[in-house]
Order: sequence, then C-alpha cells, then structure tokens
Amino acid sequence: MTTEPRRLRNYINGEFRDAADGRTLDVVNPVTEEVYATSPLSGQADVDAAMEAAAAAFPAWRDATPAERQRVLLKIADAFEERAEELIAVESENTGKPLELVRTEEIPPMVDQIRFFAGAARMLEGRSAGEYMEGLTSIVRREPVGVCAQVAPWNYPMMMAVWKFAPALAAGNTVVLKPSDTTPASTTLFAEIIGAIVPKGVFNVICGDRDTGRAMVEHPTPAMASITGSVRAGMQVAESAAKDLKRVHLELGGKAPVVVFGDLDSDAIAKAVEEIAVAGYFNAGQDCTAATRVLVQESVHDEFVAALAAAAAETRTGAPDEDVLYGPLNNANQLAQVTGFIERLPAHAKVEAGGHRVGDKGYFYAPTVVSGLKQDDEIVQNEVFGPVITVQSFTDEAQALEYANGVEYALASSVWTKDHGRAMRMSKALDFGCVWINTHIPLVAEMPHGGFKKSGYGKDLSAYGFDDYTRIKHVMTSLDA
Repeated sequence: MTTEPRRLRNYINGEFRDAADGRTLDVVNPVTEEVYATSPLSGQADVDAAMEAAAAAFPAWRDATPAERQRVLLKIADAFEERAEELIAVESENTGKPLELVRTEEIPPMVDQIRFFAGAARMLEGRSAGEYMEGLTSIVRREPVGVCAQVAPWNYPMMMAVWKFAPALAAGNTVVLKPSDTTPASTTLFAEIIGAIVPKGVFNVICGDRDTGRAMVEHPTPAMASITGSVRAGMQVAESAAKDLKRVHLELGGKAPVVVFGDLDSDAIAKAVEEIAVAGYFNAGQDCTAATRVLVQESVHDEFVAALAAAAAETRTGAPDEDVLYGPLNNANQLAQVTGFIERLPAHAKVEAGGHRVGDKGYFYAPTVVSGLKQDDEIVQNEVFGPVITVQSFTDEAQALEYANGVEYALASSVWTKDHGRAMRMSKALDFGCVWINTHIPLVAEMPHGGFKKSGYGKDLSAYGFDDYTRIKHVMTSLDA
C-alpha cells in the first residue's frame, strides 16, 4: 500500500499556506530514494507576502524590550526540548541522519545556542558616551537592521536555521527563512513551534528552489541577506544584494587542512587518527569544517595512512536506526558529485579505503581514504562534501603552511603536534577563521564561527555573530539646549 506524501506548507504572517500558484516540489528521503513529502515551490507572490508580513511585524518586535525578546527565545528553547523526539524523527527523515546522533549532537547544542542568544538579547548596548566636542554629548545606539532574508543549507537544516533565526530575533529583527529544497521538513516544523510563541509576522518560512532564494535576496524589503551554502550560491547572493546595497552575511564552503606533525608518537598518532576519522566522516563529510584534507609530515606518513585506512574500514554507514556514524549523502546530485571526484582521480593517487557506493538503494557512500595526492589535484583544491579524506605528505613546517593555505577556502583548520611553540606559530600563520589544536570540529555558542577568502564573511554564534544582526547609530546632543 502506497502512503500519500505529506504536504508541507509555507508559514506566512502566522498561518500555513500553499504556494500562491499551487506549485510544489517533491521531497525525497535519501535513505529510501522515495518521495515522502511535497513542499511549496514559492514564487514572487509568496515572497512578497512573507516580506510584507515581516515588515509589518518589525516595528513592534524592534520596540519590545530586550527582556521581552529574551523571554520569547527562552520559550522557544524550552519548546524545542519538549518536542525533541518529534524534531529528531523529522530531521532524520529529512536528511537520513542517525537518530541517536541527532539526539545527542544536534538537539542539545541547538537549545543551548537559542538560550545563549536569549542572553545576548539583553546586551544591546553602545560602547561610548561622552563629550568629544565642547558642549556636545555623544552616545551610540545599537539597533536591529530590519527584515532579514535567510537561506539555510541541507547539511544541517535544523542547526543552521537556529544559527540564523536566533541572533536575528534576539537583536530585534524579523525573519523570512528559506530551507533547502531537499530538506524543508524540519524548518516547517520549526514554524509550527515558533509560530505558537512569537507575534505573527516575526518568523516566516517559505519553501522553494534557487529562484525563490534569489527573489528573497533581490526583494527591496530585507535590509540583510544571510546564507549558508556553496561558494557559487554565496557569490550569486552577494551580486544580487549589491543591486540595492543590502548587508550580506555569508558562510560558504570549506577545505579544512588537518596538519599532523612528525613529533607525535604512536599513541598520539592513534588518538589523532581516531578523532580525525570521526571529524572527517561525521555527517557523511557534509560539513564545511570536516577534517577531510589531511597533511602529514613524511616521517610518520606511512604509519598514519595505514592507521587511517584501518579506521575507515571500521567506520559504518547505514540507516538512521542502526548503530552507525553517518547516514547517506543528502541527494542524488551529491552522490554523483562525490562519485565523480573518485572516478576522476589522477594516476598517482591511491584509494586506501572505500571509494565506492554502498548498496543499491539510498545515497550511501563508503568511508574513503585517498593518498599520494599533489597540491594541484582537483580533489585537494575543491570541496568534495562527502565521506572522503585525502592525505598529502609534507617535509617541514614551511611546506605544511604552503599546502594548508594553498586553497581558495579559509573556514577551519587544525594542527596536531606536541610542540607548543609550533602550535602557536601555525595558529598565527594559518589563514583560516578557526584553528583547532590537537582536536578538530568542536563548536561552542560563545565562540565565533566564520571564514575568510571564498569561505565568506560574517560570523555565526558568539557575540560577534549577534553583532552582525545590528547596526550602529551615533546620536549627538547639545548640552546648551
């Protein structure tokens, strides 16, 4: 018996709606490759309605006291906790992620991040008040920017949505949020939960494709456009936003170098391999910070590669209810992309583990290790976004830095060494927005996340991320009046 696909809907001005022209998109479960839902393919009329609602709601939300906004965000966090199992089930179907990993690795930080920004809501303050000209007092106001057009990606649909709406709402902005066309289910559930708490129009969700996102960014209403996605998408957003000088916040691709020095003994190498394998294969490598580009000093290269290949062979992928590290790739296009990188490997490359699809149903790909690579190889220079770890050999610290910095991305990196001085030198010289030392991938709400170069600009998380959703106004008053 065939189950009728669920019908997902936009959430605009406090109510769920179909696309104005009735168009829909199929939503595919990456585990089964079956259509399990339809979502609206929103057009200009839907974008107009969402922007109108957000603009109408903005003055009252802007003028709410920080304490009032904090209470609302705390209620959202509590509601997410109360409905955690529902969120876990929806996100797992949305993405194919293991249920237990969504439960332990996504729900707790999401709730914590919302509560962090609830606290940040009460830190909207200027940093100066004084007389800088005789007879005149200056003050600085920090204000919300207005309506925010936000586009979330498919690799972490729930988590990245939180990174966007939480600081925006905390600062007093209103939001129009679009999920990826392949993963809209959890975002529409967010709308149900958040919509029961915030005033209508403050939080809106519209589903759709790339053209929907473009219409949002080019719309005259938003003061800011924020996207997490590919470099290509980020460049298109920046180009579109430039037409009316919108503020832009971009968190784009990554190609994180993982630099392993030869001063590690066998025990330290074993620990590094274990952690790097998890950081490289977690979420099927579909993470801009994933530890997928490993640089190993030649003195320990062979030992490291052998250990990493063994770790890959022991790493399991499978269905969400199985005891596995990661699930499928998100969609058929992504499976084709990952497969293509492996099929196009140069003759000097060696597949040490994996390198193939797993099964004939679902977008599963084996944990893969590729060695023997050169700096200008395609798979070294471009983001694979799959469970593929590449390994290169380097001779000394200078060459390690040359290789590490020799890509167009600059989001995250890590250094593995017992030499404190070397760790400090590397952390200074690595041209990346984050440098981890003897670890890779931990994130906390209090610290900023964001990159340089083609990884984009602007910060998520932390007070810096909060500041991105505000603007600065100078107010000067005469003391003689």
